[in-house]
Amino acid sequence: MSAAEINSAVNAIKTDADLGPGALFGNIDLREPSPQEWRDHLAGKAFRREARLNISHLDRPGVWMVFVALDNGAITFRRHFPTSHSAFQVEQLLDVERKVKADPNFIEACRKRGITDMTGVCVDSWSGGNFGDAGEEGHMVSYVHCWLRLYENENFYAHPIDGLNVAIDVKTGEILRIDDHGGPPIPMIDVPYDPDFMPTRAPMKPLNVVQPEGTSFTMDGHAIAWDKWTLGIGYSPRDGIILHDVRYDGRPIVRRMALGELVVPYGSPERGHYRKNIFDIGEYGFGKFNHSLKLGCDCLGAIHYLDSHFCGLDGGVITIEKGICIHEEDTGVLWKHWDFRVDRTEVRRGRRLVISCINTVGNYEYGQYWYFDQAGQIECEVKATGIVDTMACDPGEPGKFAAEVSPGLSAPIHQHIFCVRMDMNLDGGGNSVVEANSYAEPMGPTNRFGNGFYAEETTLKTELEAARKANLDTHRTWKIVNPSKLNALGKPVGYRLHAPDCVTPMTNEAGPSGIRSNFIRNHLWVTPYNENERYPAGEYVCNSDGSDGLAEVVKQNRNVENTDIVVWHCFGLHHVVRPEDFPVQPCISCGFSLMPSGFFNLNPSNDLPRETNKASVLALGEPACHC
Repeated sequence: MSAAEINSAVNAIKTDADLGPGALFGNIDLREPSPQEWRDHLAGKAFRREARLNISHLDRPGVWMVFVALDNGAITFRRHFPTSHSAFQVEQLLDVERKVKADPNFIEACRKRGITDMTGVCVDSWSGGNFGDAGEEGHMVSYVHCWLRLYENENFYAHPIDGLNVAIDVKTGEILRIDDHGGPPIPMIDVPYDPDFMPTRAPMKPLNVVQPEGTSFTMDGHAIAWDKWTLGIGYSPRDGIILHDVRYDGRPIVRRMALGELVVPYGSPERGHYRKNIFDIGEYGFGKFNHSLKLGCDCLGAIHYLDSHFCGLDGGVITIEKGICIHEEDTGVLWKHWDFRVDRTEVRRGRRLVISCINTVGNYEYGQYWYFDQAGQIECEVKATGIVDTMACDPGEPGKFAAEVSPGLSAPIHQHIFCVRMDMNLDGGGNSVVEANSYAEPMGPTNRFGNGFYAEETTLKTELEAARKANLDTHRTWKIVNPSKLNALGKPVGYRLHAPDCVTPMTNEAGPSGIRSNFIRNHLWVTPYNENERYPAGEYVCNSDGSDGLAEVVKQNRNVENTDIVVWHCFGLHHVVRPEDFPVQPCISCGFSLMPSGFFNLNPSNDLPRETNKASVLALGEPACHC
């Protein structure tokens, strides 16, 4: 959405007699067209552009979902969810810190720990989940965790005020309860990462990415064309980057794809840490915590940026300049073969288009990278960096649920589990998902020497059939196909989901956190498209009860064969923390890819021309000899 569109939608709410007075604005995004509306649009029928807003009020419970037509400002839909909460807004998180630090009982709890100057106390507003604690019912609960900054700009995560937590209503600012669990003393060892406070090594020689003729992509607003790829680049304060109408050589592959959720379950049940189970996308929002990227730092080469816009709590437009980065990267050898009999070699270097952003949610940073290569592959990589969550411990005794990263400082074991939502449109509507499992042929007349093995395919026809886990024993894979479109071999065209980073969740399904994050129980879900089933943990996640999660949704057991389907894939990281992950964690990556599997009749990069990089030189000054 543009800033002007946001202003138009906000104004429609503010002038509404019922919703306008005292309106608190949550996430705002576009109401996206359904598959049929999209097909009608491509056929020439106009589609009405509408904004979707979440509105709440201090003096009224719940949240309103409202649609506003952007051509005339009319409210076209409104629905009240009386027991739900909107996502946290940045202003609310900052207000939580102010309210907690000013509370006399909290100040007294800090004084008992030797803290007399509240200036250095840092209060992180963690989502409170849904634990059924008395006094929390009906409130928009945050359960805060605290640290101590010893001096200006110092790494406060080295000094947790462990065992001191506050339950607070994020919307009203009411402090519901202070929990003083006790715990180890505050670790006071300084562990800096800022070069203002530590020596740095000698710099290396420059490594420049130079494109003397400019980029190979073209932009038309938010639409991009590169090599044989075309797509639209969208944004929302919840999802961050959203990719629309992804096509290769004009053929549709995905109608919409974006990260739908990230849940980070922590493994320590000690003191107040048992409540650490954050939904970074649903409760906070990747998009609203986008970085404003810096040229020459976050992306290298010839860069194009897109700004991103959303609204604050009062409806005012907030703009993140250079929030999305677009550039190209060399990926090394794409394919090569040497015909040794005639001493003839063909080699092609690969290049990819990169669309990326970086988000900070609390202590962690997530770099989100979408790659499009010349062999028809789409890849999503998420790089986790930032600072691990920390707890205090007795030196040398971190306990079974954490690892010591500095004397008296530990970091709990945890997981980062993402769920991507992909609205498939493979060569048009009517898609299915096929599962392949590989088996060894038993020794016998058909396998005399024991080397036989084969892959067996099964079409997943209903939602419950399509709720699947990865299986290394059978090298299980999944393929999205269009049974109505056949390739040159007479097989349905398809794209395979390459899923190397499936994570086994460790939270108990019967526990409060396991119930709310029920979508992580499987690595694959397939549902028929439904406009009201946008997110794997449900539309409203703050203090939710899990009833809108995918594990509950698929109990409808609807048909997912040869129809408009949504494919959900869960992937992530299982993080047993190392000392080397502190004070700032080097990037750890996870992701998935969609690779053509019968979509083309042969290698789609087979027609790449020969190319030699004349800028390459021998490092030690010998005469150059290019290929």
